[in-house]
Amino acid sequence: MKKRLLVLNTTIILGLGIAFSIPGVNAESIDKLESQKSQIHQERSSLQAKLAEADKELISVLKEAAELNAKIAKIEKAIEDNNKLIAETETNIASTKAEVDQLKAEMAIIQERIEKRSAILKQRAQSFQESGVTVAYLDVLLGATSFSDFVDRVGAVTTFVQADKQLLEEQEADKKAFEEKKAAVEEELAGLNSKMTELKGMQSSMEEQKKQNSSLIQQLKEKENTIADKKAKLSSEDAKYASMIAQIEQSIAAQTAPVQEVASVSSSSGSTSVEAGSSSKGSAAVSKKKPAAQKSKGSGSSAPKPSVNGGNAISIVTTAGNKYIGNSVYVFGGGRNAYDVANGRFDCSGFVHWAFSQAGISVGASTDSLKFAGRQVSASEMRAGDLVFFNTYKTDGHVGIYLGGGKFIGSQSSTGVAIANMSSGYWKTNFNGRVVRIIE
Repeated sequence: MKKRLLVLNTTIILGLGIAFSIPGVNAESIDKLESQKSQIHQERSSLQAKLAEADKELISVLKEAAELNAKIAKIEKAIEDNNKLIAETETNIASTKAEVDQLKAEMAIIQERIEKRSAILKQRAQSFQESGVTVAYLDVLLGATSFSDFVDRVGAVTTFVQADKQLLEEQEADKKAFEEKKAAVEEELAGLNSKMTELKGMQSSMEEQKKQNSSLIQQLKEKENTIADKKAKLSSEDAKYASMIAQIEQSIAAQTAPVQEVASVSSSSGSTSVEAGSSSKGSAAVSKKKPAAQKSKGSGSSAPKPSVNGGNAISIVTTAGNKYIGNSVYVFGGGRNAYDVANGRFDCSGFVHWAFSQAGISVGASTDSLKFAGRQVSASEMRAGDLVFFNTYKTDGHVGIYLGGGKFIGSQSSTGVAIANMSSGYWKTNFNGRVVRIIE
């Protein structure tokens, strides 16, 4: 009996020895692996943060490229429309030049009539000459030798005077008609030439904008490729980190498995050799209640629409165009229909007309009508909401809405709707001092 107990005790001691000695042997290796795994996790987290940042950067680049492509599409449409206007203007210029040529032909005829009348008047003047000396009508009358001769001379002089007067009146009428027609045609031709100058200048500006935007898109494409390469490298590194972590986890599992198996065998051996009471610890279940999610309800009330009187009207007029800044294009005659407004296509007067309509105020849609649309005030008195005029391709060729602080908003041929500085540079040089107040 004692021998059997001795054998049993020896078996238990050996089993316990194995169970506690093997983990001791592997503990250092497992700790090292766990440390390596933790370090790799940290490095991978940092790398994944870089990946997320690269994703954001790529989304931003793609968005910017899409916006630039949309701008280019608008510019191309504006260029197409302006090309049509240029073609129409060229046709009108050719037609007006034909009128000028016709006028020159008419002028030759009128000049011939004038010369004929001049010859007649010259002959009549010569008929009153004696011995190469000019004789006035009064001298002719005083030179009568008798009353009958005097009466005859009075009749002759009267006839000559009336005839001369008629010739002179016809002469003046022809001259006046010619000068008026000439002035009208020249004014029309000058207007067409000015329009052509503006259209070609605008077209050149738009082509430059398109070129710059295309260059920016190319730069964005290169940036996109750089980011894509960066993402590919980061993803490759991330895959390596994931593989390393998986290998470490496998190594830990491989080293832990034998220890658990030996411990299981030892426990089994001890239980068959020694009967012992088992104690069980009850575990108290702890239930945590999650707070109920509360839905936030909006007030449902919307802010009242501002009045269009006084200060509110000025605020509406001066801010209405903000949504078009960087999102519009200058089109000659633009801003006068729903399509143009929806697509941000304005010329300077069309934009002013639209901006005031947002406050319920009707004004003209041309610079000529706008400069007389309200009360003229001095430049020293101008305030936000006033119209300011500039001499560009013609007097009062450009109009904008003053914002205060030396700034105005308008549709410029080089930028579309934009805020510009009239305190220096081009706009200061071309501001002509005309200020019109629409909102009192």
